[in-house]
Amino acid sequence: MSDKPIVLAAITGAHGVTGEVRLKLFGEGLPTLKAHKAFNAGALTVSKLRDDGKGGAIVRFAEVADRTAAEALRGTLLSVERTALPPLAEGEYYHADLIGLPAFGDDDAPLGTVVAVENYGAGDIIEVERPDGKRFMVPMRAEAVPEWNAERVVIDRLFAEQA
Repeated sequence: MSDKPIVLAAITGAHGVTGEVRLKLFGEGLPTLKAHKAFNAGALTVSKLRDDGKGGAIVRFAEVADRTAAEALRGTLLSVERTALPPLAEGEYYHADLIGLPAFGDDDAPLGTVVAVENYGAGDIIEVERPDGKRFMVPMRAEAVPEWNAERVVIDRLFAEQA
């Protein structure tokens, strides 16, 4: 689909005084992250990575020497090139592929643009912004979103009307 980098984690702050940082993980979690040794086009190189026991991770980057440098990275998104990720199976997608796509009803009426993909524990939910600026959310399930591709997302009109 897209050739833009895929975000796998975000730095949430420093951990300790030696330059380690805490991560919020996206996607499949720590096993996916461990497959990569560098992030952000090689700007950050992993020298140590471990589970934090709370669903996140603790990482030491070779380029980060102390707590001050670690704190300066707070909010940094860690991404890898799409080519570094495994191919997707049928029905799978990366959130980055959906964000920015135009959304249409199943009657081909334009609904807006996908602006976010959230997951609160029960599955992905896409957020669509209408042309008037109002937003609505739709579960990313076959009955609500029967079709998506590199050009558009199609939303069942019953779900779009309820929003």
